[in-house]
Amino acid sequence: MAFPESVEDVASVVQVCAVHGVAIVPYGTGTGIEGGAVPGERAVTLDMGRMNRILSVNVRDMDATVEAGVTRMQLNAHLAEQETGLHFPVDPGANASIGGMAATRASGTAAVRYGTMRENVMGLTVVMADSRVVRTGGRARKSASGYDLTRLFVGSEGTLGVIAEVTVKLWRVPEAVSAAVCAFPDVASAVASVMEVIASGVPMARIELLDEVQMRAVNAYSGLTYAEAPTLFLEFQGTTEEVGDQATRAGDIMTRFGAKGFEWAAGDAERDRLWEARHDGYHASLAMQPGSVGYVTDVCVPLTRLAECIRESKKAVDESGLVAPLYGHVGDGNFHVVALIQPGDGDQLAKARRLGDRIVEIALEMGGTCSGEHGIGKGKIESLRKEHGGGVEVMEAIKKALDPEEIMNPGKVLRMTNNRMTKVGNRPLWMVAPDQ
Repeated sequence: MAFPESVEDVASVVQVCAVHGVAIVPYGTGTGIEGGAVPGERAVTLDMGRMNRILSVNVRDMDATVEAGVTRMQLNAHLAEQETGLHFPVDPGANASIGGMAATRASGTAAVRYGTMRENVMGLTVVMADSRVVRTGGRARKSASGYDLTRLFVGSEGTLGVIAEVTVKLWRVPEAVSAAVCAFPDVASAVASVMEVIASGVPMARIELLDEVQMRAVNAYSGLTYAEAPTLFLEFQGTTEEVGDQATRAGDIMTRFGAKGFEWAAGDAERDRLWEARHDGYHASLAMQPGSVGYVTDVCVPLTRLAECIRESKKAVDESGLVAPLYGHVGDGNFHVVALIQPGDGDQLAKARRLGDRIVEIALEMGGTCSGEHGIGKGKIESLRKEHGGGVEVMEAIKKALDPEEIMNPGKVLRMTNNRMTKVGNRPLWMVAPDQ
């Protein structure tokens, strides 16, 4: 394991690894789901935690440049302490590193309003497989200058280069924020209300759906007393007048679709408790079966297919015989299923894998994607091929061009055909992908 403290340190480590044919696995905070930071044999884990400096904050231009190890909470705390009136809104739940979020193209609960890392990363400093340092993008709000290399590296999961610095957009802290919880008779009604709210032009900040199983888990874990029914967690942002208008319009629409028991949280403490309960969803799920671990999958589909996709996915859960709560970011068609299994139980693991594959199949049949935000890592390599077909060959060609010796996080995203044996000089070196 290596602990770089600068871009130059990263380049030096990469150079040594390239000479000796050793794989490099970038590591941020380890909060990823699909095993993208799990090292294989003959690999150096590049822990970016010491590269945690905030290099610049440009208040009037509303951007910041940070080292890859800076976490989103660290950046937001700094912005608050400096009284900038700005924040970084991409919120995957965990206190992930900005570099890791860029590498996995993360998003989270606020994506319906602010977008994902794809929309919020303006530029990168990347160390390539041959140790060259490349800077992509910049601080200009738009550019038509050459290939969009920033977007190439955002979401590449460390397979094309090591992200060392990130320039991100910042957003104004809203004047007023209000949140609410409301229950629905079924998932279809909840999703239909969301589609109507979005179509009506209400600028929602967050719209989260928790199914009845997840609500039971959240109540028990967080000491809440919400109805054990499909439930929406909502957030409105803007001026005081705007927030009031948004809440009224959304509430009227949702009531028409059967929403009941609206509970409002306008104060900071109430709102924080509400969203803490939502972000604790994974731990709440595990608490349903003490000692269990979660086999997590996520998919994303067009909003018009979301209710159907969730219905079919819940049917697959029932057929699997596993306990698997469901929750998601319904404002953009993305949801997660957490299958609870006991460590060491091979039968349950096999069932969970089949369930995950089936949910991906359902999403792809409906014009969706195998991953809305978790990425591919080790876990969804075959799903990627099912989704993109011949497009994977284009990805492989890019990988070979930028990392011909395949030392950059091998065995992740793509299953390259020649990553068992490569040569540095005249010496053959065995390189095994982590899942082989």
